[in-house]
Amino acid sequence: MRPVYLLLALWGTIHPMYYFMTWFQAEGWDIMKMVDAWHVNAATSGLTWDLTIAAVVLTLWIITEVSKSKNWLALLAIPATFGIGLSCGLPLYLYFRTRIVYTPDRHTVRAL
Repeated sequence: MRPVYLLLALWGTIHPMYYFMTWFQAEGWDIMKMVDAWHVNAATSGLTWDLTIAAVVLTLWIITEVSKSKNWLALLAIPATFGIGLSCGLPLYLYFRTRIVYTPDRHTVRAL
């Protein structure tokens, strides 16, 4: 599954970014104008809040899991979530979460 998570993270980066770049080129590089566009009606506001709440929940889950597993690389999924989107951050976190780590004695292998 690990390669699938990485492919989904790449897709979750490229596909939405195409639409964001298209919008910025047409409307200008004003981030506040984009935020206003996310709230043009009740449907888009609902979707925006749905994704925002899911991103916060993912962030809390990542922090909780990383504090136990010490898989510090997985923290990269947090800026990916808020900088790119949930469609990148969630599969990226799952990719990091499923990596194989070696214990200090190097004879024991465990999957995170």
